[in-house]
Amino acid sequence: MTAPIRVLVCDDQVLIRTGFVTIIDAQPDLEVVGECEDGRAAVDLALALRPDVVVMDVRMPVLDGIEATRRLAGAAVPDPVKVLVVTTFNLDEYVYEALRAGASGFLLKDAPATHLLQGIRTVAAGAALLDPDVTRQLVGRYAARIRPAGPSPAGGALTPRELEVLRLIAEGLSNREIADRLVISQETVKTYVSRILAKLGLRDRVQAVVYAYRHGVVSA
Repeated sequence: MTAPIRVLVCDDQVLIRTGFVTIIDAQPDLEVVGECEDGRAAVDLALALRPDVVVMDVRMPVLDGIEATRRLAGAAVPDPVKVLVVTTFNLDEYVYEALRAGASGFLLKDAPATHLLQGIRTVAAGAALLDPDVTRQLVGRYAARIRPAGPSPAGGALTPRELEVLRLIAEGLSNREIADRLVISQETVKTYVSRILAKLGLRDRVQAVVYAYRHGVVSA
């Protein structure tokens, strides 16, 4: 049998944390290996337990979820831990910064339980978790306010077609939807996505979305 996905749950609200733990532990393919209520404990437990996924709140005492995410999954971390951030609609800035800090995706706290479970499985599998509508509303709106005056030099390395694919990624389209839009195969889309990430030095689609808004590839 395949070993269950090991999850660490970090949230300072007891009811929410308990609810997450109960929902996750009820799944045969998931296992909660720890829980905590502040960011410092999240970092310590994650480093000690090495879970497959950390479900991380943003606003927590002692150390907030953004800094905790940066310490666990930031660009300077040699062996990053996968982090799934949970938040609410009114935390645009925090979500954007969490994604920049290395989070593999985010969910809203009021999302259905099935979304949380699928999100954990998606992130554990190494994929980025992005909801198209939430991406546009949260990342797009905030990134537009801090966009630098000029484009990133790295963006010039992309071909016109790669830039087009990057714009569609930033709009929240899946590989299938991009393939349909551009009338190409999904395998071709995957090749373009891989090239874009490699050329820009990005880890996944989450970072690609942040990059696109941050450098004016798309408008919010």
